[in-house]
Amino acid sequence: MSPSAPSPQQPPSRRIAEELRKRIERGELAAGDKLPSERALAEEYGAARNTAREAVRILAEQGLVTAKHGKGVFVRQPQRLFRFGSDRYSIKNRETGLTPFRLEAKRQGKTARIDVLSITREVPPADIAERLQVSADDASVVHRENHYFADDEPVQIVSTYIRWGEAQGTLLMQPKSGPNGIYGRLEELGHVMTRVRDEISARMPTPHEAALLDLLPGVPVLEVLHTSLDQNGEPFEVTRYVHRADQTGLLYELPVEQPTPPEAQ
Repeated sequence: MSPSAPSPQQPPSRRIAEELRKRIERGELAAGDKLPSERALAEEYGAARNTAREAVRILAEQGLVTAKHGKGVFVRQPQRLFRFGSDRYSIKNRETGLTPFRLEAKRQGKTARIDVLSITREVPPADIAERLQVSADDASVVHRENHYFADDEPVQIVSTYIRWGEAQGTLLMQPKSGPNGIYGRLEELGHVMTRVRDEISARMPTPHEAALLDLLPGVPVLEVLHTSLDQNGEPFEVTRYVHRADQTGLLYELPVEQPTPPEAQ
């Protein structure tokens, strides 16, 4: 292939990156293929090595390639999205004996792993205290922080908050909370989930989140602030999900409220 002539409006590094991107899209460089070395790219495109290095950096920021220390730079395998939606807390899914994440991983032929990082009594963040209707001035909640992996690749950070007065002395304070997970224990405490409220936003990750999720530069996260409400309309659990936006989609199918027919009024 003969590299195209440089564009006067386009820096050489971006021209090289664009050429390589087209080769990836055409399949000339397939998923798992190793990119030519910086020296080889510089020779092929008549550029300096630092220009070739910048071109590879641009491809990495676009999520097209990934560097493996001591081995080189490789074309990334396109990732199928993990999709979580309105049925993730359904009885039908719970009857499988799998959590929503484990069920989604199984559907994709991936091995799920959930690491329980900590279970601590804490003063809640203001947004959690507001939704859980607890004090933001004292240690009114138990915070369970879990990290989720698929085939050992980090996918999401999950921080669950439960009222301390209900969690203390129960399996909610243990890494393994028993059959049906924390929702099984909360049902035993009288909270049957009948409604949920999910507040969804996109943002850039904190440095801590970027490190935990092994994010490429420029990749945002999806944050879902989930509130569980029971049969009395009372909030009893709030969870903050921080998802990798490059691997996660949210799918919601919701009923649309219809007007009451005049004869039924």
